[in-house]
Amino acid sequence: MKRARILVADDHTIVMAGIRSLVEQDWDLVGQVSDGRSLVEAALKLRPDLIILDIGMPVLNGIDAARQIRKACPTAKLLFLTMHNSPVYLQEAMRAGGTGYVLKSSAAEELKPAIQRVLKGQAYVSATLGSEAVAVLQTPSGRPSTSTADLTERQREVLQLVAEGRTNQEIAKILSVSVKTVQFHRGQLMRKLGVHSAVKLAAYAVREGLVSE
Repeated sequence: MKRARILVADDHTIVMAGIRSLVEQDWDLVGQVSDGRSLVEAALKLRPDLIILDIGMPVLNGIDAARQIRKACPTAKLLFLTMHNSPVYLQEAMRAGGTGYVLKSSAAEELKPAIQRVLKGQAYVSATLGSEAVAVLQTPSGRPSTSTADLTERQREVLQLVAEGRTNQEIAKILSVSVKTVQFHRGQLMRKLGVHSAVKLAAYAVREGLVSE
């Protein structure tokens, strides 16, 4: 039987090593990346059967990366492996195209069965999320609950990079756009969010889970 091809994205070396040790026993690990933008590029290049990804990653967070992958590589199944146990994150991850959601705290016991189920097209959510997970999965899809839903894909990208402390020049290089375009998006973000400084933009991004504190 052909072994499923898996791509992994996590910015913590120890976590990545643990995932690798579990995955390589039964499946083919075709790639490892440490940020969301590299994940999107690797997904398009490698066309894996399954992607295991974290939510909190630099350059581009996992949820926004998942949205982009879902558009460009719709056959790849997405399994989130994260520390976030909030139903809000679970809901956003599933709306972004996820089929599975495993907490890092229970990965040793749950990751392998989660991979098996997701590869079959079945949903898997960590048991410790309990009834809250059931409620989220039964909620009809629609407008995301977080206020970042009012932002465009590009605005969310710029917001995260601003919050990471990157300059306009660095953001322009990462996104392959002009500095003027970055400045335009920063201005739009400030108007939409009602803030007037990069510090407040960063605080907003942390509050919405786009970056870690």
